[in-house]
Amino acid sequence: MLTGTAPSTQLVRRVNASAMLKAMRGAGVLTGTELMDSTGLSRATVISICDELVRLGWLQELENQRGTGEYVKGRPARRFVFDDGAASVLGIDIGATKITTIVANMAGTALSQVTMPFRTYNVPADERADVLDRIAAEALKKAGVAADSVLAVSVGVAAPVSRDGEVLRAQEFWKSFDVRRIVSERHGWHVLLENDANLAALAERWQGTAQGVDNLVVMLAGDRLGSGIMESGRLLHGQLGGFGELGYLDHVDGVGDTYGIAHYAALWGREAMDSNPTTTLRTLCGGNPEALTAEMVFTAAADGDGPARAALDRLAQRMARVIGSVSTLVNPELVVIAGGVAASAHALIPGIKEEMTEFTFTPPRLATSPLGDGIVSLGAIRHALDYVEEHALDLYPASLPKHEAAG
Repeated sequence: MLTGTAPSTQLVRRVNASAMLKAMRGAGVLTGTELMDSTGLSRATVISICDELVRLGWLQELENQRGTGEYVKGRPARRFVFDDGAASVLGIDIGATKITTIVANMAGTALSQVTMPFRTYNVPADERADVLDRIAAEALKKAGVAADSVLAVSVGVAAPVSRDGEVLRAQEFWKSFDVRRIVSERHGWHVLLENDANLAALAERWQGTAQGVDNLVVMLAGDRLGSGIMESGRLLHGQLGGFGELGYLDHVDGVGDTYGIAHYAALWGREAMDSNPTTTLRTLCGGNPEALTAEMVFTAAADGDGPARAALDRLAQRMARVIGSVSTLVNPELVVIAGGVAASAHALIPGIKEEMTEFTFTPPRLATSPLGDGIVSLGAIRHALDYVEEHALDLYPASLPKHEAAG
């Protein structure tokens, strides 16, 4: 019995410390009594963990100042505040053509955001790693944050990732670019890896339209489709990290592949140009079909252009099949269309709703994300903060020397 006592006690303390940090982040100054109310922990536990978190640099204890001239029975309450600047985390989105990095403090407040072009293929792994180094250094400099204050880095990739943070090895690109090992070796940071659509789901539930929603699908829908799925507030991964992968759409009638809204809006807009010489799409792209973008098609449709509206009607029918099939499988309360295309995709919602009942008996609510194309990086920040909260007793902020904390 005694052999399991110490590890069990330490596990309980870690869980309790995580609960305390969640309660204190963004809450301002709290007393021990207020922390007891918000966490359900006993006074002895609250004070003990607060003392340890103060020693480690996570919390600050404020001096008690009565100063009111009024008599207060007993000792004044001890007051604590979470130190938002105790450390920092990085959220990185590695896309097909660019990398976006956000630096945030412990409150989750973004201190900087930097985007750089990134070529994923036919580039040696060392060169890709150099790009990562440059963007991380620029983001940290812009945020005014030291590299040794970074406690965790979360990286979003367009590939299935297991619960252990391993990319499915069938993904050829990630075989040659072990981003987690490279970043960890170069900087000494703890690096987490997660699927980009899963991180989008974390971001949307944290700061988007899905706050408070436990059963959720967030669909990245730009050039390609990908989905992050939450059930009862938990991200679902499956055995090898493939939960939410949409490869089965290759076999769905009326869909046929995993290309997204931006891809088909531009493609079908070009087809409309070929068959309708008077469409305003020709003016918007300067007569060059290759210059036509999805945004131009949405703009023309909003201005009443018939061929553009027909292209979007066709796109709404396709997305209704996609969302209907996902909804039949996982029965979410809400499906959110996310990514850089989300602002324009709001125009598709009425058409998707109208068509969707043909493809599922359990149609969800539909929404578009307000978080823009930084959603994956923002979800990576949430992912990194979750890790830090879980391991707060083992991590040491830059505000306190590591050897002192360890001692």
